[in-house]
Amino acid sequence: MVNMSVTELKERHMAANQTVNTLRKRLKQKRLHLLDTDVAGYARSQGITPVSFGPTDLVCCRILQGHTGKVYSLDWTPEKNRIVSASQDGRLIVWNALTSQKTHAIKLPCAWVMTCAFSPIGQSVACGGLDSVCSIFNLNSPTDKEGNLPLSRMLSGHKGYVSACQYVPDEDGHVITGSGDQTCILWDITTGLRTSVFGGDFQSGHSADVLSVSINASNPKLFVSGSCDTTARLWDTRVASRAQRTFYGHEGDVNTVKFFPDGNRFGTGSNDGTCRLFDIRTGHQLQVYYQPHGDGDIPHVTSIAFSISGRLLFAGYSNGDCYMWDTLLAKMVLNLGSLQNSHEGRISCLGLSADGSALCTGSWDTNLKIWAFGGHRTVI
Repeated sequence: MVNMSVTELKERHMAANQTVNTLRKRLKQKRLHLLDTDVAGYARSQGITPVSFGPTDLVCCRILQGHTGKVYSLDWTPEKNRIVSASQDGRLIVWNALTSQKTHAIKLPCAWVMTCAFSPIGQSVACGGLDSVCSIFNLNSPTDKEGNLPLSRMLSGHKGYVSACQYVPDEDGHVITGSGDQTCILWDITTGLRTSVFGGDFQSGHSADVLSVSINASNPKLFVSGSCDTTARLWDTRVASRAQRTFYGHEGDVNTVKFFPDGNRFGTGSNDGTCRLFDIRTGHQLQVYYQPHGDGDIPHVTSIAFSISGRLLFAGYSNGDCYMWDTLLAKMVLNLGSLQNSHEGRISCLGLSADGSALCTGSWDTNLKIWAFGGHRTVI
């Protein structure tokens, strides 16, 4: 066996990195060459007309007040009328979206919470944050003497903050988390053990903090993750060791990922100010949604959601804007930030009710707002 000096090893490593970067550039050019049009270009060629929304078609019908700190995350129950929200005040609040009443106010073991999720059956909620743990609360558990809901399960194993959590659809037994330790984990809640780890020591994993995850509702074995390494990655829970695909295009942290309703595509939002649409089958970027802006700093995209059909994309921004995009024509059709009762701070999270009839936005102004569709009874 030939012994190489440290200098020689470094030189070979640098040469290998240069080769990888050159191949990556060539691959990007090849992809661009093959991709002769985008979704908007094709839609225009087919004579598709843009969606029309006026200021009265989407109205703020309820303001959920109760948090005393910045709202960081929210999630709807599948049966539509309940919302869980997480705030830097160290509480999870479960709301009845129809009456604005609070059904639970859960004091958290760690105040620095970053993410929360409702279980599919609606019996429990999960949350995570700077304590590097995913905490599970059973909403049917009796409260203690102080009126606090006890912790039913702590999922410990991440070596960095928990940035995202989502229950696997149609069951309350498994959850997927994303973390600042560059990995995602599939957990068995019953045992509290890790079923699979995605990334980490493997070459195909993320090379920076994971910020968001989204599970494919059509095929719950698949999920995507977004990261500070500017990429999104597709994973199959049956093949934990390797990402199925890596999606390039963004020039900043990928803060949010969300599967398109058909499960074949997904959307992303980034610190580069754009939302993008990718196809999981080809790996191609299908569309970029550039926000109209002046010469100043471009607001970051913090959160996205699709309408039931996928024709509309809702995107929250760090400057308090919330755009409604026509996904086919890449046109911004309405800015909730310009409407009455708009938020006074960064939009940190948003989500659509299961039936598509209402949108909920959460903000650093400590409030959540529910927006109902007037003329359009449910979202397109």
